[in-house]
Amino acid sequence: MHTDKIPRKSSDKAEYQRSDEMRTIALPPEEPARTQSLAIKAALAADDKKALQIACKDLLETLATAYGVAAPKIKVLASRPQKVTDNWVFETFGDYDPETTQIRLWMRTAVQKKATSYGTFLSTLCHEFCHHLDMVQLDLPETYHTRGFYERTAAIYHHIQNTPHKRIAWREQKDGTYAVDWSQMRREAAPNGQKSNASTSNNPTDSTSANSSSSGSKSSSQSRVVPPKSYVPEVIQQKLF
Repeated sequence: MHTDKIPRKSSDKAEYQRSDEMRTIALPPEEPARTQSLAIKAALAADDKKALQIACKDLLETLATAYGVAAPKIKVLASRPQKVTDNWVFETFGDYDPETTQIRLWMRTAVQKKATSYGTFLSTLCHEFCHHLDMVQLDLPETYHTRGFYERTAAIYHHIQNTPHKRIAWREQKDGTYAVDWSQMRREAAPNGQKSNASTSNNPTDSTSANSSSSGSKSSSQSRVVPPKSYVPEVIQQKLF
C-alpha cells in the first residue's frame, strides 16, 4: 500500500495535502451496515453473484444515506482482469468511474476463479466508496491515494466489520510519498512486545493486501494506473521472480 506521487501543480498539490491531513471521518450507524456486510459474506461463501450484487447495493445505499450523498451505482463482475508482462502481473480488484458514479467489483480470483475472500472484497468496496465520497462530498475531485484516504477507508471498513481499528504505520519514501510499514505494524500488534514471525499482514486497509499475501508471489505492491482521467482502478502489481 503506497500513496500516490505528490502532484506538481499547486492546486492539485493543495488538494493532495487536504486529503492527506484528513485522517478521520464520521462513522455511519452500526446498523444496518453490519448486518448488510454479513449478507455480502454469505453471498461470497455461496458464490452467488446475484445475491452479492443486491447485498452490495444495500450496503452502499446505507453508507450513502449516512453521509448524505447519492448512492453510487454498483456492478459485480466475475473473475478479476489480469495483465501479465515479462516482469509483472497486474490484477484489478475494483474501480470507480466518476462520470457514471459506478463502482465495479470483481468477485472471483483471476487464475483459480475462486470467490474473493470476504475481507478483501469488503475492503475494496469501502475503498471505492471513499473515492465516491471524495468526489461528491469532500471536494477532493482528484481523489488521490493519500495517507488520509487510506485511513478514512480503514476507519469505515473496521467500523462495519466491528474489528479494532489499528493505527497505520507509515514509512516515508525518498520522493516524499509514503508506504505502509508492515514490520512496524506487526511489532505493534505482537503481544507484550514479542516479535511477530508473520510474513504478511492481515490488516485489510488496502484493497489489495489480503490477496497479495495469499497469491504466492514473493513481493507485491499497489500501483495506481489511470488510463483516462476519470477512471480510478485499484490494481495489484506483483513482481515476478
